[in-house]
Amino acid sequence: MRPHVCSKCHSLIKEIHQPACQKCGQPLEAAEQEYCYDCGRKEHYFERGVAGFEYSSTMKQSMYSFKYNNRREYAKYYAGVIVKNWKRVIKTWNAEALVPIPISKSRYRKRGYNQAEILATELARLLNIPVASDVIKRIKNTLPQKNLDDKTRYLNLNNAFQIANSVVEYKSVILVDDIYTTGATMDSCSRTLKDNGVKWVYFISACVGRGF
Repeated sequence: MRPHVCSKCHSLIKEIHQPACQKCGQPLEAAEQEYCYDCGRKEHYFERGVAGFEYSSTMKQSMYSFKYNNRREYAKYYAGVIVKNWKRVIKTWNAEALVPIPISKSRYRKRGYNQAEILATELARLLNIPVASDVIKRIKNTLPQKNLDDKTRYLNLNNAFQIANSVVEYKSVILVDDIYTTGATMDSCSRTLKDNGVKWVYFISACVGRGF
């Protein structure tokens, strides 16, 4: 069963399986590769991440509807594919909570929901890992990342996140977001969490695309 996806669109969607980058989850061409080109040349603050789909033109349309056209039900399909393909890997992380990437208050008021939190809720149902939406908060209204180059993305997110509570009780968490490209958002959140006592930070994203 493939809810919310017609046969034509499904043929254009590429799910991610192994081989995939052992850092960001981007698909690799050869099984003997360990990291993608991007992760092979830069350090990240997170341990590892996985994603459900390649960020193709079809998935760009799907993500746009999910984020801006109130198609919240898409999260059920995304989460189902992610868990089907990556549950064994995710379970080895022994995560205590799923932490959705926060959006700004202004964007939340305009959109009415946080797409990362919707996805995290569906993942929680399938993985039996609780959602912790109150761990980090966005304190800076950043520019949309899609309009920025690699370097500017990191500068854009500098000091954009802050711990919401003075004490973080978790040692291992999974960040959840809709799209991973350069890793700037994941790195910024991971650094904030690790600076406040979290030892291991992983991530799950619906899609992963090239960030270089």
